[in-house]
Amino acid sequence: MRAGARLLLSDLSLTVSAGDRIGLVGRNGAGKTTLLTALAGQTRPAAGTITSTGPVGYLPQDSRAADPAATVTDRILSARGLDRALHALRAAEAAMARAAADPAALDRAMNAYARAEADFQAAGGYPAEAEAARVAAGLGLPDRVLGRPLGELSGGQRRRVELARILFAGDSGTLLLDEPTNHLDADSVAWLRRFLATRRGGLVVISHDAALLAEVVNRVWHLDPQRAALDVHNTGWHTYLAQRAADERRRTRERANAERKAAALHAQADRMRARVATATAARNMARRADRMLADLEPARRTEKAARIRLPEPAPCGRMPLGAVSLAKSYGGHQVLRGVDLAVDRGSRLVVLGLNGAGKTTLLRILAGAERPDGGRVVHGPGLRLGYFAQEHDTLHRERTVRENLAAAAPQLTDGEVRRVLGAFLFSGEDADKRAEVLSGGEKTRLALAALVHSGANVLLLDEPTNNLDPASRDEVLAAVGSYPGAIVMVTHDEGAIDALRPERVLLLPDADEDLWSEEYRDLVTLA
Repeated sequence: MRAGARLLLSDLSLTVSAGDRIGLVGRNGAGKTTLLTALAGQTRPAAGTITSTGPVGYLPQDSRAADPAATVTDRILSARGLDRALHALRAAEAAMARAAADPAALDRAMNAYARAEADFQAAGGYPAEAEAARVAAGLGLPDRVLGRPLGELSGGQRRRVELARILFAGDSGTLLLDEPTNHLDADSVAWLRRFLATRRGGLVVISHDAALLAEVVNRVWHLDPQRAALDVHNTGWHTYLAQRAADERRRTRERANAERKAAALHAQADRMRARVATATAARNMARRADRMLADLEPARRTEKAARIRLPEPAPCGRMPLGAVSLAKSYGGHQVLRGVDLAVDRGSRLVVLGLNGAGKTTLLRILAGAERPDGGRVVHGPGLRLGYFAQEHDTLHRERTVRENLAAAAPQLTDGEVRRVLGAFLFSGEDADKRAEVLSGGEKTRLALAALVHSGANVLLLDEPTNNLDPASRDEVLAAVGSYPGAIVMVTHDEGAIDALRPERVLLLPDADEDLWSEEYRDLVTLA
């Protein structure tokens, strides 16, 4: 496997069998998503073959590919072809109703209905339809959204629909899940853990959710970009962590012992070189010391973390951003109603609400990415907005990493662009990768890099810690904590709340605003 010219994996043979629940782990940019897309058949390896002997379900990080006109129920049922069978059954029912006054036409319609019902029952019938509804409910999709088109849903809801569709597909195939807990509330995450832990088919999951890995996986694949290798551990998560720590301690001891012995041999060889009679023995002793060091496992370099910082805010008035009576509907369903907002200079506001309550819609309207049906957004003196979208909508998928940053910060020279990218761990040829091939964590880092030189004095941050490994997440939270401008944030991450230190909270869909209190903390993971 390669990512551009960079070698990710070489000469590797692996098998995913029924009952295998594999956690695919490694730092952001190590190649986890690249490997998963190849296993899903969406990309080809540079060499070798990938063979599937059963159905494979793949959940990518970007779930926007589905037809926006399809309903939630139809999308989930399509995993087993039930959507077509159900449509045919409904059409046959309508034909019977229309033919009620014509005996011959009614007879034909009844025969068509019998065939449609047989096809529907063969695909699983009403029990399968009820099963799809149970999966949807387990992932936090209420009955009221099942008949709505996908295009009317929030990004988090669409993500849940795609996950529900994959899980509904069947118990015997292999699932490939890339960050499946993104956008899930605490109850849905708990349900997903139980579902995956008892599933009979194969599973490969990329996740930064340590609790999910601990409860679900029975094998671990660790992708090490430094060695272009994948280490296979046939153990659960906690045992893997303990083994990894023990291996690191063993390597440290062995290297220290070898370096001590090699230093003694070199010192002895130096003393012996001065005499002709012992010069040959001295050279042999020095070579032996060098071989002793060469035979050691290479020392693991400390993995880099992105040096993430947020922009130095430009001067602005006392209230740079506000909103008056914002309203927004999709297909007759009202998402926002009567939202009033005042974002003061340097203030910190967290927006809470269940999935579908309108949190992302509100940020998109404030950012100018979407127009409200009613009300207005007020720009105060000196406003400079910076917007981080949870679906990375601010990135141009066809542009390269370098081109995206250059477009966001046109005042930078090419050398300055590359220096900024290097600080965000895009070095060398990584700068020339197209945004559409980046992993979720890489897209997050690129979107944050685009904010650095924006001079934004109000940041709209929609789930800024999604897809990040622990080290990068810590960097983002430190940057949020030290940013002196105003922040409006949507998050499920309690750590992000600690970094933000919010002064106020806006509760959707009721648009109630209140001073922040620790009593609201329980709503963060539920939102």
